[in-house]
This record gives sequence, structure tokens and C-alpha cells, in this order.
Amino acid sequence: MQNYRFTAFEKTGETLFDETWEFENDAVAKSEGQRQIEEKGVAEKTHRLVNNAGKLILFHV
Repeated sequence: MQNYRFTAFEKTGETLFDETWEFENDAVAKSEGQRQIEEKGVAEKTHRLVNNAGKLILFHV
């Protein structure tokens, strides 16, 4: 399992989420991460998911 960092923000800059998630690999992180983002109700908010090397997996402005 690898660590991934998820952050979501309001347009004002307020942090909504700043969490560490674990996934098997980048492909799983992309699909499962998107599902979790939708469950949290922040799919239309600015958010990003990066792996532990800093590679951007998901991003939305």
C-alpha cells in the first residue's frame, strides 16, 4: 500500500480536507480516489490527489 495526499479547498482558500489515503497503486488511487471525492461531496470543489513522490493523480479547479 502506498500513501496518497488528498486536499480540497473552497474558492476562498479555506481547506475542506487534508487527508492521507492508502491505495495499492496509482491506477487504483485514480479510480477509488474519484469515488471517495464524490462521496465527500467535493467533486466540483478545487481538489488534488498526489502520490508520495508528488505525482499528480487527480486535480480539479
